Parts: sequence; C-alpha cells; structure tokens
Amino acid sequence: MAHLNKSHLDPTRFICIYPAYINNKKTIAEGRRIPAEKGVQNPTCTEIADVCRANKLNAIVEADKMYTREPNRDAQFRGRVRVQLKNEDGSPCVDKLSSRKAVMLRVAEEIPKLKTRTQKTGGSDQNVQQGEGGKKGKKKKK
Repeated sequence: MAHLNKSHLDPTRFICIYPAYINNKKTIAEGRRIPAEKGVQNPTCTEIADVCRANKLNAIVEADKMYTREPNRDAQFRGRVRVQLKNEDGSPCVDKLSSRKAVMLRVAEEIPKLKTRTQKTGGSDQNVQQGEGGKKGKKKKK
C-alpha cells in the first residue's frame, strides 16, 4: 500500500499500456484487452505514445520493457507506455479519458489515422510499367 502515499504525478502511479493490449492479431489469452474489431494491427509503443500526447495526456515510453506474454523478443514487440490519468488532486487529466479502457479504445481508434499509417509506399507502380507479365522480347519459333 506504499504506492498510495505517492503523488499522482509520480511515473510509477501512471498506467501501463503494452502494444499487445490493443493488437487485433492477438487473442485474449495472448494479452489483448479490447475487442478485436476495435484493435489495431501490430501497434508500436511510439504510436501509442504519440496518440496519448495528441490527446493531452502525459506519456512516457519505456523501450526496454517487455510484455510477459509476448513470445517474440524482437525489437518491434518491445516497449510499453506509461500514461498519466490523474492530476495531483485526483481529478482526471482529460475528462473523456478517465479510465484505462477509455484510453486504450481511443488509442486504437486513432493509430490508423497517424501519418505513418496512412502514407502510401512509393514503389507500388512498378508492376504497371512491366506490361504483359514480363514477356518482352521473346519471339515465337516457326
């Protein structure tokens, strides 16, 4: 109960959000905490932090942390985000985002709208220029 003596401004009192919590590719047993249809495909901790900061929440990325249920140890799946929900007096920082679940749902809703997710790759027109399946220059034998 020592954590109750700490201020709401102490980062150890912030909630933790792991990317697995909102990943629609995960099952509930693998750690997903929101409905799959509301989840995001393979979110990163930096995307989560960007959305939290855009919603005026204090977010801290802890890149060296790992979710315990994550079997893959790649750098892509590392990290967690600590988010401050309450001010020092105990009132919510953002009224509409006063719970852990509300924050996770908002983050999952806004990650697909990020510029990094909406930008198209430039090399998609290569197949159009090639023509008839790459059969240029071949002549039929008579």
